[in-house]
Formats: sequence, C-alpha cells, structure tokens
Amino acid sequence: MKIDFNKNPDGLVPAIVQDATTKNVLMLGYMNHEAFEKTQETQKVTFYSRSKQRLWTKGEESGNFLNLVDIQVDCDNDTLLVKANPVGPTCHKGDDTCWAEENVQDYGFLSTLEGVIKSRKNDQDNPDSYVASLFRKGINKIAQKVGEEAVETVIEAKDDNEDLFLNESADLLFHYLILLQAKGYTLDDIVKTLKKRH
Repeated sequence: MKIDFNKNPDGLVPAIVQDATTKNVLMLGYMNHEAFEKTQETQKVTFYSRSKQRLWTKGEESGNFLNLVDIQVDCDNDTLLVKANPVGPTCHKGDDTCWAEENVQDYGFLSTLEGVIKSRKNDQDNPDSYVASLFRKGINKIAQKVGEEAVETVIEAKDDNEDLFLNESADLLFHYLILLQAKGYTLDDIVKTLKKRH
C-alpha cells in the first residue's frame, strides 16, 4: 500500500474511521507514518494527535478501542479509510459517533418500514391503520396472516406471472416484519442469527 505522507507539510493524512459491520462513519483522525505502523502492529487504531503532539491510540484512556479490520488508501494515496470494530462509544462525549448519531445497522427502506411498523404497534387509537388493527387482533391473527401470505407466495412461485409473485413476496415480507415486532424482535436479530450459522 502506497501512502503519500509527504503531500502535506505536517506529514499527516486524514483517516476516516468506518464501522466494519454497520458501515457507519464513526470519526475522523489523522495519521502519520508512525501512527499507521503502530496501528498495523497493535491492531488498535492509532492516530497522531495534533493537540497532544504525539501518537494517540483511540481508547488508551477510556478503553473504547477501535479494533482494526482493514485499511484502504484512496485514489490519490493521501486519505485512508480505516475499517474497525468499535469497543464502546467512539466519541469522547460518549456518543456512538463524533456526529452524535446512533451506530446501528441500516437496511435501507426495510429499516424505514420497520420503523413505521414499530410506531403503529402502540397506536391503538388509529382505526384506519391496517398495521395497528393487526396488532389489536393479537399474535394469532398476525401469525395467521404470515402463513396465508407464505402459501400465496408459494403458489405464485409455481406460475409464470412475475408481477403476482413479486407482490405476494412483498406481502409476505411486510407481514413477517409485523410478526417480528409483535414478538419483540427486529431484522437485526434475524441477521445476527444468520451470521452465527454462517
């Protein structure tokens, strides 16, 4: 890996730290050649602290280390992408990230949909909400709907109508997300279970 530490007069390159699992950006630090080598040697992300004027291993005082997974250099050889597994919060203020964001796995639109379903779970006063009405009917009705949608998806899978198959698949996934919420689980719990099996 070729890193151009001489591009800036201070010999420092920006090091963007990303959670290796969630892909969320955790912080920005700076590395010189020594910090880079120490990071490689100890597998703990180490920076050059401009305020302390010395090498600084993230977590050396708090215990909130960043365990190294991988380092990549950008196309100009002057910026690093550091992938790490954080131990505890990354920000010195106690937040998950230095932007005060929660470091959680995001599954895109599925996470958005999961959030909507979760908000409807306790919305007992909304008679027009299909999701709220399912929660009011209880776990047996929700489980029954998942079963019905699963059967309909299997039936459509055996035919050649792609539109019907995709719509039934969407219905199945939608009702499954409702079932997960009814049981007190999330998509993340299922992903963790799958990872354990992998």
